[in-house]
Amino acid sequence: MAHIDLGVDETRYPGINGPMRYRPETAKPLNELAEILLRAEPHPLTPGERELIAAYVSGLNECTFCCSAHSAFAAAQLTDGMPLVDQVRANLDTAPVTPKLRALLRIAGAVQDTGRKVTPNSSPPPAMRAPPTWRSTTRS
Repeated sequence: MAHIDLGVDETRYPGINGPMRYRPETAKPLNELAEILLRAEPHPLTPGERELIAAYVSGLNECTFCCSAHSAFAAAQLTDGMPLVDQVRANLDTAPVTPKLRALLRIAGAVQDTGRKVTPNSSPPPAMRAPPTWRSTTRS
């Protein structure tokens, strides 16, 4: 489900495809960024774990297309496959993941939740506010 109407047919261009279609010049750098974030090595997380985080956040974002895509990629790369992905998405507290991965999934969920609460007419939460600007004052 799109949260910003870009005037692009969401049935033809679901998920991230709509914004890429809306601003084609951003597609290449966005795809390169995703490739680096999800698959670049060396990295302390496996590509499957990174895809699992992406699937979890996409589910929280209510983006069926992205959640399905990241879930499939995660399942293909994780030993426990789709059952693990489904368990994480259903109940993170009981899913059989490492404490490190559970903590990272919680952090990703908290960031997603914080971002969801920021609207054009609201002030960002304290953690997202810019630090105060200090001006130099001179005395005459």
